Amino acid sequence: MEATKPIRVWPMLAPVHALVLGVIVLPSLYVVWLSLSASTFGQAPVYVGLANYLKVLADPAFRQALLNTVLLVLVAVHVELLLGLGMALLFASGLPFRRFLLVAVLAPYAVSEVTAVVMWRFLFDPDAGPVTLALRAWGLPTLDWAYEPSHALVLIGLLTVWLHLPFTFVILYAARLAVPGELYEAARIDGATRWQAFRRVTMPLLMPAIVIALLFRYIFAFRLFSEAWLLTKGGPARSTEVVAIYLYQEAFTFNAFGPAAATSWIMVVASLLLAGLYALVLRRSGASHAH
Repeated sequence: MEATKPIRVWPMLAPVHALVLGVIVLPSLYVVWLSLSASTFGQAPVYVGLANYLKVLADPAFRQALLNTVLLVLVAVHVELLLGLGMALLFASGLPFRRFLLVAVLAPYAVSEVTAVVMWRFLFDPDAGPVTLALRAWGLPTLDWAYEPSHALVLIGLLTVWLHLPFTFVILYAARLAVPGELYEAARIDGATRWQAFRRVTMPLLMPAIVIALLFRYIFAFRLFSEAWLLTKGGPARSTEVVAIYLYQEAFTFNAFGPAAATSWIMVVASLLLAGLYALVLRRSGASHAH
């Protein structure tokens, strides 16, 4: 009877395997094949080996887009982590009106990216935006994002943080609520200060959640597209392009499907390497703190 169980289970698992095969595996293999070929509209694909990868890596526009992406990912994800951790600890400490504030914190996740970009373009309009006028009234510097590439990247980073902060916050808040209160009681009896309790109790127990949040956010942030495209379309002069915009331009503006497919696989490998290395570092640091 035991030997027949796997045979009975396979028909029930077959639809799942077929779905994964059709939605993930086969398209991924097709993109790999496309990245090794030269093709465009009305032209049969011609095998060119690694030429598309070499072309993309040698393109100054791609290197600028990769640099912009890495900077945005590193800054935005770490800012999200710090804000999400601080908010999680604040909410877990017994903040008044937590239910109402929780709705406000999670609200950006209910807003579409297009709506968010339109709203932020209005708020930070260089001439008449409410935030711009308020900064000028207080004598603070404003973001001239329509002309200054560095200002545009700052605005893209702020928008990315605002849109995705609820994701990081929810993971860390749930992990903080799962920490037993008895551990803090024991630390208080042993004479530990708040900082010592945070360092020796909270952080080691939150480290798995932090690793998961960072891993997902690194992968998602590396594919950043909507915020940058809807705000600047990569301009001026392609100075604010990210890798996803570079891929879009290659595929749908220049109709170069081979380099676009190669760019997509470079994105996958780079994001996984970046996330994997950082998760490894965090795990090791968490283990050292625990000891």
